[in-house]
Amino acid sequence: MSIPEFETVVVSVEDHIATVRLNRPEKMNAMNLAMWHDIRSAFRYVDDTPEIRVAVLEGEGKAFTAGIDLQMMMGLGQQIQNECDGRMRESLRRIILDLQDTLTSLERCRKPVLAAVHGACVGGGIDLITCADMRYCSADAWFSIKEIDIGMTADVGTLQRLPRLIGEGMARELAYTARKVDAAEAKEIRLVNRVFESQEALREGVRAIAADIAAKAPLAVRGVKEMITYARDHTIADGLNYNATWNAAMLMSADLQEAMMSGMAKRAPAFRD
Repeated sequence: MSIPEFETVVVSVEDHIATVRLNRPEKMNAMNLAMWHDIRSAFRYVDDTPEIRVAVLEGEGKAFTAGIDLQMMMGLGQQIQNECDGRMRESLRRIILDLQDTLTSLERCRKPVLAAVHGACVGGGIDLITCADMRYCSADAWFSIKEIDIGMTADVGTLQRLPRLIGEGMARELAYTARKVDAAEAKEIRLVNRVFESQEALREGVRAIAADIAAKAPLAVRGVKEMITYARDHTIADGLNYNATWNAAMLMSADLQEAMMSGMAKRAPAFRD
């Protein structure tokens, strides 16, 4: 398997698990333009590669991410410069939509994405992890929706996704105040599924969860992700109808036969990628 190389992200694959690691440790993994592009390309690779069944997203160095790179923010004015004000604003809108699309690539990816957070997860980092299927953190992790402190409205996903995870009232409080949320509170408000004592325990624990997922029927796992994501944005009736359509198309698979046969034979199933 040929694994692509990126400027700001490192991807590795082992035992059907892809690890996507943000890799600007000297900048606390601040998300510059190259990283935005690399994240989207990395998760397109995860989605397109049959051997990969689940992905873990983590950060190199002292922090998960310090959020969007402020130098990138400062350069936006020059990037959108136009003598026509309307065209300049249109260019800015297109940039914002493209950044939104980068993070949505985690949701578009058919494989489950597990975010493993240590240290700081700030601003754009919140936008990023709310796109993951599940979030886990070490005891030293802390979270902040920092955009309000630089005079802007968060605009790439936090305000749309976070209320569905932790409730509208708490999401409003965190977005209005930018206050820090430590690991214990993050678990209490259901931002993360579980807190691990150390970064090492976090990596081991999240990898164990990923391995458990990777051992399941891949087509069924992809179906579960599709159904839950769809149900989030639709009525129950819509979700049930889509679920019926999905299983009408996908249920009679080699995965189903292998799961049943291995159960009868009391052996571990061997699923196709």
